[in-house]
Amino acid sequence: MFKKFLALVAFTFIATNVNAQSVDLKDPYKMVRQVSDNTFQRITRDQPLIEKDKEHLRVIVSDELMPYIDYKYAALRVLGSHVSKVRAIKDPAEQKQAVEDIKRFIDVFQEYLIATYAGVFTQYTNQHVEFAPARDFAGQDVVLVKTKIVEPGKPDIKIDFKVREDRSGEWRAYDMVAEGISLLDAKQSELQGILRQQGIEHVSNLLEQKSKLPVQFRGEGGNE
Repeated sequence: MFKKFLALVAFTFIATNVNAQSVDLKDPYKMVRQVSDNTFQRITRDQPLIEKDKEHLRVIVSDELMPYIDYKYAALRVLGSHVSKVRAIKDPAEQKQAVEDIKRFIDVFQEYLIATYAGVFTQYTNQHVEFAPARDFAGQDVVLVKTKIVEPGKPDIKIDFKVREDRSGEWRAYDMVAEGISLLDAKQSELQGILRQQGIEHVSNLLEQKSKLPVQFRGEGGNE
């Protein structure tokens, strides 16, 4: 299910047709649209490199998409109560090691997202995305950017992007809700049992192994 969500978020970020421009991090609605266009144009421009080596998609994802995804915040949300348990550790040495484990998980989670998005982009076939009108976001630190993926012969897919404002006043996406289901909630549900039974180091190793697999789309039935 997480793979399906990543496919949807990836397509939404690139499948739009506004004019290329610098990304406005002060406006969550403009940010999502501009990142979409910039990523799409980069993929189009780099097609010869992609056809030669699909690993180049990792470069595109790292350059054009990841700067606008708050993967650190997302990773901590996936860890959920595990973070609170670390804060409660009394022994300084033990807590220091636990914090290092979390830092490693965040780094691995970022690489996992890069690898997964790169694989999803191999399946891009010019899906069309419609954006809901922007709303006044003054005084808010989290907004929903609503979109709809339209593809001939298939039902429309409604997606809400959760975008949060950081302390510097810049907006980045951290979660998406596809047909009422949160990507982060789904991933947290998938990993919480493993975290509880085998620990964060095992989960990080698992995600690291998956992120190092060759770039390809594996679908819902394959390795994720």
